[in-house]
Amino acid sequence: MPKKSDKDRQAQLKRIQALSQTIALEGNLVSRATLSGRLGQQYGTDAGTYSRDIYEALGYPIELKYQDFATRYIRQDIARAVIDKPVDGSWQGGCLIQESTDEDTLLEKSWKSLIQREELDVFGKLNRLDKLVGIGSYGVLLFGLGDVSQKDQFALPITEGKSSQLIYLRPLGEDSAKINQWETDTSNPRYGQPLYYDITLAQPGSDSTTNLRVHFSRVLHIPGEILEGTVKGSSRLLPIYNRLFDLEKLVGGSAEMFWRGARPGYKAKVDPEYTLTTDDEDDFKDQLDEYEHNLRRFLVARGMDINSLDTQVADPSNHVDIQIQMISAQTGIPKRILTGSERGELASTQDLTSWYSLLQARRENYLPGSILRPFIHKCQDIGVLAPIKSEEEGYSFVWTPLFEKSDKDKAEVGKIRATALNQYAAQPMAEAIVPPEAFYKYFLGFEQDQIDMITKLQEAAIDEEGKSIKAAEEEEKAAAKAEAEAKAKAKAKAVKE
Repeated sequence: MPKKSDKDRQAQLKRIQALSQTIALEGNLVSRATLSGRLGQQYGTDAGTYSRDIYEALGYPIELKYQDFATRYIRQDIARAVIDKPVDGSWQGGCLIQESTDEDTLLEKSWKSLIQREELDVFGKLNRLDKLVGIGSYGVLLFGLGDVSQKDQFALPITEGKSSQLIYLRPLGEDSAKINQWETDTSNPRYGQPLYYDITLAQPGSDSTTNLRVHFSRVLHIPGEILEGTVKGSSRLLPIYNRLFDLEKLVGGSAEMFWRGARPGYKAKVDPEYTLTTDDEDDFKDQLDEYEHNLRRFLVARGMDINSLDTQVADPSNHVDIQIQMISAQTGIPKRILTGSERGELASTQDLTSWYSLLQARRENYLPGSILRPFIHKCQDIGVLAPIKSEEEGYSFVWTPLFEKSDKDKAEVGKIRATALNQYAAQPMAEAIVPPEAFYKYFLGFEQDQIDMITKLQEAAIDEEGKSIKAAEEEEKAAAKAEAEAKAKAKAKAVKE
């Protein structure tokens, strides 16, 4: 038997690795299929069978695909609100990069230039990407660069030099950017990551589309909600899909119920002594048909007693409210923010506080690590943004404030703080119990920079007061000296005379 060469062994090793990856993937799919098969099952037996399928009884779908979530987002109001409101709120106003507080760095300047390019609409595109990621298991941002003049060049890695010419950005959902090929080389740092995408773009000015094979270097890949893996997550609509399904039945069913039940039906009781002829019956049917189609508003029938049926319209608000509560509990979006209704000042204030906390958490925890920093790194790789000044110090994001207080609100806060400060200053032992800096921070709610400014102003005031006292003392000494000299001169003059 001939000996295998190193080349043959490497080829065989690669085939084994590819087969192992396929087996692992199929095992994962089988595991997920098994889990999906148990959804809604109740009253299990030792044999592994179930006597009740809740999902089947309630009409819930088991296998959910991207199209299911996309359809909900497009057609259902609450589903769109769940995706859009947190995204629009957290991206509102955009952000700047801060590397140094002393001077503008190259990265800070290049970021300002990038976000000021109206044709790119950076924050608008990142906003749309965030929404697409929320709908499906991932979303991508296609970088249109200057090194592409023909369609087939999208499949090539980016070209250094020309790639720094960023022409456009295109956010795309999972269905428009399908993964065509994976990196299967285990020695590659991108092992298990997408290598090529099949991207579908709409043709300008027409309903047709064009298909592109795109290299991964031209794409920013952002996964959805992830617990396992790094490429595909889950839709933000997945945990509330059943509630959205129920809500659609309730709202749509209530409209149908009103349509059918609000307009009463009629029943006719024929007099036992009256014989209903065929002509009378046909005439009565014609009258009912004209009445139903608004061609007449009265009925005339001989030998019949006509009575309207009771209307059957129930109020669905309590049932709808339960579904909204469950959706609110899972998403963290306050119910009144989700539905757009504000009732009561106290409730509104509490909801707004929770809402702004949710948006701030997205700004601090999700957006930087999941979208902004990957976008910045990609722009740095292609030469659109300057490199970071110091890897050790890094950079941070300065966001536009979520909520600006009105002049009235500011005046109310100032009044409350002034009252608290007055009561604090009136107590002789207050500073011994709570030092001034702690009082400013924990009782008045000042930020550290505000406390530093107050301390600096206090020290300046003390220095100014010391200077004033010293100047007064010097002035008093000078006046006393002048007075003594005047008296001495007067006394000398009197002696001489």
